Amino acid sequence: MDRIAPERLRAFGTGVLTALGVPADDAALVAGSLVQADLWGHQSHGLLRLPWYAARLRSGAMRAVTAPAVLADTGPLVLLDGRDGIGQVLADRARATATERARTHGVGVAGVRNSGHFGTAMWFTRRAARDGFVALLTTNASPAMAPWGGREARVGTNPWSIAAPGPDGRVLALDIANTAVARGKIHLAHSRGEPVPASWALGPDGAPTTDPADALRGVVLPMAGHKGYAIAFMMDVLSGALTGSAVGTGVHGPAEPEARSGAGHLFLALDPAAFGDPAGYHARVRQLVEEVTSVPLAPGAERVSTPGEVEDRAEAAALAAGGIALARDALAALRRLGGETGVPFPGGRP
Repeated sequence: MDRIAPERLRAFGTGVLTALGVPADDAALVAGSLVQADLWGHQSHGLLRLPWYAARLRSGAMRAVTAPAVLADTGPLVLLDGRDGIGQVLADRARATATERARTHGVGVAGVRNSGHFGTAMWFTRRAARDGFVALLTTNASPAMAPWGGREARVGTNPWSIAAPGPDGRVLALDIANTAVARGKIHLAHSRGEPVPASWALGPDGAPTTDPADALRGVVLPMAGHKGYAIAFMMDVLSGALTGSAVGTGVHGPAEPEARSGAGHLFLALDPAAFGDPAGYHARVRQLVEEVTSVPLAPGAERVSTPGEVEDRAEAAALAAGGIALARDALAALRRLGGETGVPFPGGRP
């Protein structure tokens, strides 16, 4: 399968979005976040989603020009109304606002209501961590999971991310959905014509399935049983109920071309210096990293990784190989989108 240089994919995504009325800077931000997900090995959240966003822009469910309004400002806390703007743009505004306030107050919180899908959460928390902050980002999502003991979707995957400055300029980053797998990975398997593990989802009949089409019509199973459901529920409280956005079945996903999303986000930034011991923070994080990575390996294990290291290695491997290899169905959809918008889809390596 041909690999395509990431800068070509970023240029393509930016061109498509600007052709649909998105301002150039916002278009570049969105395209960059999608391509970065592909580089990290998370193609379920990568450029595969660009046609979904295009459909939402065309229908008006998502506004091309993101113009949030400030609803509350207490100093350390700001609440924004996203007014159906682009999720990535609003999440990045929340990041910038929260980190700015954390520089002044030691803590900064930005809530967003009436937003949309923002792709990969760690794209935003990693940026904050590179600027020296410990960051937490939560969001709600369209129903994909049944409440524990139920068989119909009522709760979103409601992913969340924590990132923090690590040793030697590195970033430690966690990004997880509260389901056994992100729903986008089932979409990716469907686009590749591949089965999914039976532990991922239940079909419409309530039985485990390996058919991704049935899984998409059914419900995704929670991670860690009842714990995953409970965490997802509380993430909806933080992201939706607290910010004044939609919750539960009121949230709509990026694959729905005509429905307003209603997603909400909460971004928390903490300045380690405000705790009075920034050098100690870095020393303790280094100690933690060294302790876990020096442990004797279990049989069959090759190494112990710290959070975010898998993505760093995936990006390095993709760049060394010459770029990103996209799934066949994703390639076809992107080429169609390029034809519709007058932006030619790029070929392989330069």
